[in-house]
Amino acid sequence: MYYPVSSVLIECLILSIVAGSDSYGYEISQTVKLAASIKESSLYPILRKLEQNGYLSTYNQEFQGRNRKYYSITEEGRKQLLYLKEEWDIYKETIDGIIEGRLKK
Repeated sequence: MYYPVSSVLIECLILSIVAGSDSYGYEISQTVKLAASIKESSLYPILRKLEQNGYLSTYNQEFQGRNRKYYSITEEGRKQLLYLKEEWDIYKETIDGIIEGRLKK
């Protein structure tokens, strides 16, 4: 994609993904990559930050003989996601309004 994506938007994407179902890092990164050019090495610090802020919790589950770290959204994470979605709607409407000529100062 041509347009850069902020870390806050990536947080919103991650929370949205995990709100749908618990997920592991690689799976999350592949979905985020549909909208943002992000390396997995950049994704994991954001996941840690979301966990430290109480928005995500983690657990390990065995898969094909190896442990996988899964991320699950918390109640605080759901509240944060709702807030980020509301902010995204305002931002998107403003950008669309400017591009479509509906908004002028």
